[in-house]
Amino acid sequence: MACSPWLRRLAPGAAGAGRVVCFPHAGGGAGAYRPLARALAAAGGGARPEVLAVRYPGRHDRVAERRIEDLAELAAGVYQALAPLTGRPLTLLGHSMGALVGYEVVRLLEHAGQVPDRLVVSSACAPSRVRGGTVHLRDDAGLIEEIRRTQGTDPRLLEHPELLAMGLPVVRGDYKAVETYRHRPGPPLRTPVTALVGDADPLVTVEDAAAWRAHTAGEFRLRIFRGGDHFVLRAHWSEVAEHLTEAARPAVSHRQ
Repeated sequence: MACSPWLRRLAPGAAGAGRVVCFPHAGGGAGAYRPLARALAAAGGGARPEVLAVRYPGRHDRVAERRIEDLAELAAGVYQALAPLTGRPLTLLGHSMGALVGYEVVRLLEHAGQVPDRLVVSSACAPSRVRGGTVHLRDDAGLIEEIRRTQGTDPRLLEHPELLAMGLPVVRGDYKAVETYRHRPGPPLRTPVTALVGDADPLVTVEDAAAWRAHTAGEFRLRIFRGGDHFVLRAHWSEVAEHLTEAARPAVSHRQ
């Protein structure tokens, strides 16, 4: 498979296996999902899926391209890259901002008659509960304060002016994309949805995550991790990998 600039292959899949497409959080890149690719390789056995990660423009090896600060435009770009790749089972996984981008991509796929096997959303408010915000309007000190609060970045990196000069515009643009996002009314997805959330997340409550139920007419699962903060995935890659590779089971709510 020849990847477009929007996609990076993190792991090849077994013959005939499905694909997992991962959507990074605000300020994040494709490399954030390398631990998941390793976990899927360990858990998948002969059915291990191909793992692709989305590469948003304006950062890392796409740094020379224009940043996109509109969530619908981001989704349209990813959709164009994914549309030719739907001949195999397809699962989308998005964390935080990535969950909203993934959701909008699923809407586009379904509109074109392509229904993914599942959408997995992590640490993300349901689209109807996105509350806007003004973080993207803060000065650099205020933006750094928010980055520290979410605990998604090694604090040592925030002490390097050169890294901040490169990274802060990217984070600011992503926050703008999320905070200016407004959910467009429409029918619920046909794609099944799993919502993952930590019960200590400072940004997303369990109720915010459970509200994804209203956005699908398919199966819905809610998995709650005890003590998990906004980056709960980092402590549970193996459980996520198991969920992505397991056979369909009756919907349940798990507290771990």
